[in-house]
Order: sequence, then structure tokens, then C-alpha cells
Amino acid sequence: MSQPESATTPPTHTETEVGSVFVSNYPPYSHWRHDGLNVALEALDREPETARDFGLYLHIPFCRKRCKFCYFKVFTDKSSDEIGRYLDALATEVELFSTHTAIRDRQPKFVYFGGGTPSFISSTHLRALAARLKEAIPWTGVEEVTFECEPGTLTRSKLEAIRDIGVTRLSLGIESFDDSILSANGRAHVSKEIDRCLPWIDELDFDQLNIDLIAGMVGETWDTWRHSVARTVDLAPDSVTIYQLELPFNTRYSRNILEGSFDQPLADWDDKRAWHDYAFQELAKVGYQVSSAYTMVRDPARARFVYRDSVWHGCDLLGTGVASFSHIGGVHFQNVDSWGEYLSRIDVPELPIARAYSTSAREQLIRELILQLKLGRVNAEYFTSKFDVDVVDAFSDQLRSFESRGMLYVDGDQICLTTKGLLRVDTLLPEFYDPEHRGGRYT
Repeated sequence: MSQPESATTPPTHTETEVGSVFVSNYPPYSHWRHDGLNVALEALDREPETARDFGLYLHIPFCRKRCKFCYFKVFTDKSSDEIGRYLDALATEVELFSTHTAIRDRQPKFVYFGGGTPSFISSTHLRALAARLKEAIPWTGVEEVTFECEPGTLTRSKLEAIRDIGVTRLSLGIESFDDSILSANGRAHVSKEIDRCLPWIDELDFDQLNIDLIAGMVGETWDTWRHSVARTVDLAPDSVTIYQLELPFNTRYSRNILEGSFDQPLADWDDKRAWHDYAFQELAKVGYQVSSAYTMVRDPARARFVYRDSVWHGCDLLGTGVASFSHIGGVHFQNVDSWGEYLSRIDVPELPIARAYSTSAREQLIRELILQLKLGRVNAEYFTSKFDVDVVDAFSDQLRSFESRGMLYVDGDQICLTTKGLLRVDTLLPEFYDPEHRGGRYT
């Protein structure tokens, strides 16, 4: 998929900076408007485009502990009754959305349980939630149901419940196999809990097991990273997703750094990219193939990423739960991010939308272009057909700049990232932004 990075490329030693982000949307969230509720409602009451795929995202915002690098909306202090109330509100929200024209009678191509830690909730809560969700938006014909898990929250009976509601892809947040690193970074689980749950997962025969690792957590060394990669290779999951540690503004680590109270060694970008590259090389040796800048798959026919590929190609995504993001009919919108306000809005009942942004055709094009670049290869003809724009010509300045720096090359109508470009893709993407959106924050 990519050409090798030249061994003569000079290193650029750069520290991990506060404000670094995993690019997930365009325009950045800070440009979305809190007075845009009507824009979102108008999109929900329009007939959907028949060619646009549809998917459902469910935010389960509960964790045993909050990781020190976490920037998601999560809660670690909720009782079983409070969790039950939230899940009831989540199902009610889906029911409210299902009455709108843009959602009504649509079959989701995928369903994604994200967090937080979806596997934190009880089997009883999970089965009840799934039953109401399927009644509101039937899953008949769904191609993928993904469920994020933390190893220490899993029991065999809970995994049976997860499988029974229709989950096809289990995403296991291992992050590291080293207990000292897990502890230092605030992870709730330990390595023996990983070892305990893996045989259950194997016995229950999920369609796809994905393992997450994070390159560059505090305390990481070449020895600890090699150990985690070796354990992953031995386990032979269907897919492996590797993230480089980033520091958005709203993490505990970021706050400590900005306050001047962070006194631990932190891997720089060169280290993280080297570790990321090493993991990809080791996985390639045993037959894995590159699926994106972050993911290797053992068998592309088995390990599909329907959620990722649909979102990166502009699908309609209904994001539900506190602080969740949606993309319907060219309009972005986000739910309120306060526990109390979310629940009170649902109690009314009314949709808990907080802010929205109606995208232009050019903004939709840029969004899809930057997200698809994460795949390592972009087909320019796709954009000509969908947007009537030759992206090679429209973004020639950026492409020439990246090509001169060894980040990518253009081969006919294919824009292909090199290994060098693939390993730092999130730092490249803002160069495709329109001027008014550069410097926007992902908050």
C-alpha cells in the first residue's frame, strides 16, 4: 500500500505537544454553532439520500477508572440505578430520533457501541437496552455490530450476552501488556485479566476480534513495546489497531503539563512513529496487511471495518448518548455534554442536541478526502464522480508539498501515502483545511 520510508530521511525530534489530536471530523468542532438546533431539526425532517449508508452509534460513558490520557466524556462514579436511568434515556433518545423522516424506516448498515466502556454495564442492562434499540431501529440485515471492551469488566456470561445481542466485532482495549505501564497511565485492567478473558472470547467464536494498542504511553520503552507486540503476534487476533498517544487539551496529562506539574518522561513523536512502524513490520512478517494508518488485518475478507469505511465515505451517522456526534444529510450536530442536562432533556422528552453545523459541498469533500487519506490510498475518480471535483488538481499545492517531503506520491488517479506519510497522517491533514478552519480546536 505504501512505499518504504527512505533510510536517509533525517530524523525530526519533536516533543508530544498539548493540543495534538486524532483528526475525526471537518470542520473542527469549535466551528459548530450552539444556536444551530433548527439546522439539525431540518436535516432530520428531510428525506434521506437513498445512496447514503446509515449507521447507529451508542455512547456508553462508564468506566472503572479514567485513564490519564482520556479525552472522552466518561463517568466513573455512577451507581447501578444511575446507569440504568442513563440507558433508559439512551433508548428513549433512539426512539425519539426514529420518528424523524431522515431516520424512520432506515436499516442501519452498522451499529457501534462505544465509550467509555460498554462492557462495564451488566448483562441485564445490556439485554434490555438492545431489545428496545432493535424495536426502535431494527437491525435486520446489519453488516457489523461493534462492541468496545475493557478486559477487566468481562466475564464469560457477559460475553455470552454481548454475542447474543448480535455483536460481530469485539474491540478489546488492551493498550499494553505491561502492568507497570497500565498502572502508570491509569488503566483499570491488569495483564492477568487479559489472559483470563481471551479463552472465553475464543470459545464464543466472535466473527472478529480487534486488539487496540497505544504507542507512547508514559513509561513505554523499546523493551516493553517489543513485548506487547510479541504478545499480540502470538495471540493472532483478526485485526490490530495501533494509536500513537496524543494529548488533546482535556486530558489529565495535558492539564498537568500546562500547570507545570508533569515530571515523567514522555515519548516524542519520533519514538512513537518508530514503535508504530515496528509493530506494523512485525505483524506484516506473519501475514497481516495494512488496512489503514492505524490498523493491520490478518484476512481482509474476514476483518472488515464497516463503521470506519462508511463514516469515512460520508454516511449518515446517528450518534446517541451524552456528548455524541451525528452527521445527517450533510449536517453535523452534537448532543449536550452534561449528565444532568442530557437526562432532563430526554425527560421532557426532547432531542438533546446542543450545537450543529451545516456543511457545504466543499466541506463535505474535504472531510471525506482527509478521512480517506487515513486509508493510505485515495481514488481521485471517487471524488470526481461524487463531487465533480478533480482533487489532484484542486489540492495540487498540498500534494506537491507532501510529495517533495516524501509523504505521498500520485500514481494516475491514485494518491498514495508513503510509510513516512502514513505514520504521521494526522499531522498532515490540517494542511487540506480551508484557511478559516485552520487552528480550530477539536473540542
